[in-house]
Amino acid sequence: MSVKIRYFASMRDRMGKAEDTVVLEGGSMTVANLWKKISGQSLPSNTLIAVNMEYTDGSAVVKNGDEVAFFPPVTGG
Repeated sequence: MSVKIRYFASMRDRMGKAEDTVVLEGGSMTVANLWKKISGQSLPSNTLIAVNMEYTDGSAVVKNGDEVAFFPPVTGG
């Protein structure tokens, strides 16, 4: 299974790249488990996530060909 991953703002700095394609072995995987696999850390609770341009949470299951985007929390004034 192949998943495209995009990182934005400080998430991009943290990962050292803007995007990546990851090949996952086996069956389905949640976004939270995907993050743990690619970063070695638990998904920060305030991370914004989109799968195929639709906001979701860490429990969303990714499928072959999906695009997953990670955003830091947004603040404004």
